[in-house]
Amino acid sequence: MKFTSTESYVATEDLSLAVDAAVALERPLLVKGEPGTGKTELARQVADSLGLPIIEWHVKSTTRAQQGLYEYDAVSRLRDSQLGDERVHDVANYIKKGKLWQAFEAEGRVVLLIDEVDKADIEFPNDLLQELDRMEFFVYETGQTVRARHRPVVIITSNNEKELPDAFLRRCFFHYIRFPDPDTLRRIVEVHHPGIKEALLTAALTRFYEIRETPGIKKKPSTSEVLDWLKLLLAEDMDPADLKADGKSALPRLHGALLKNEQDVHLFERLAFMARRAER
Repeated sequence: MKFTSTESYVATEDLSLAVDAAVALERPLLVKGEPGTGKTELARQVADSLGLPIIEWHVKSTTRAQQGLYEYDAVSRLRDSQLGDERVHDVANYIKKGKLWQAFEAEGRVVLLIDEVDKADIEFPNDLLQELDRMEFFVYETGQTVRARHRPVVIITSNNEKELPDAFLRRCFFHYIRFPDPDTLRRIVEVHHPGIKEALLTAALTRFYEIRETPGIKKKPSTSEVLDWLKLLLAEDMDPADLKADGKSALPRLHGALLKNEQDVHLFERLAFMARRAER
């Protein structure tokens, strides 16, 4: 099974090799990169490309590793016991299966996405080491051991919000999704906006990379944001000449799709002001 680009996702050669290597090694693939570079979508496309179902576990700041295994609802069991419910005699009725359990008991191989692992507490990755390594865990309430029927393809994403433990990193195959170069970005745009006029695309990407490389910019626009921007440009039937920076305003047209905080908006306003002063 080899992963390649799909109809809706452009994978570079090194990314395809990273996916294939992780599958061959039977290790989780840890994917890092700027927000908006397609890390989460990668897992979905890998599942589609390999013809496998996907189970998604989206991690939040309050997520605990135990939730990925199972949760025991003792409160519901106590309430049912007070009401005389017969279900209380079987503790399994109060076990809620987590995403890892679902992946382990699946009839066939699945892709398991653990999305934005760096959002959780620093101990979260370490708490999953044994389960991801041995592909099994013990359920204390029922006394059973849950083992993976088929080792899932595990893809873990991180936005680099915090450092991950060395012991966790050692068990993963790592890949950093670099921001696409102009040629790759053109291929990505063609997937999402087929038939876009060459002159408009060239002008838009030239302006986009100028914005990304502006010194002092706090939040560089990402791949997903340039796709949104191009969608707006097409909807407004913009001309390539409309996208060029001028002395009146350094802000790009429809800049709300690209600049996501007031500091960056003020930065481009100051640049325009300085340009006007220099012309006098």
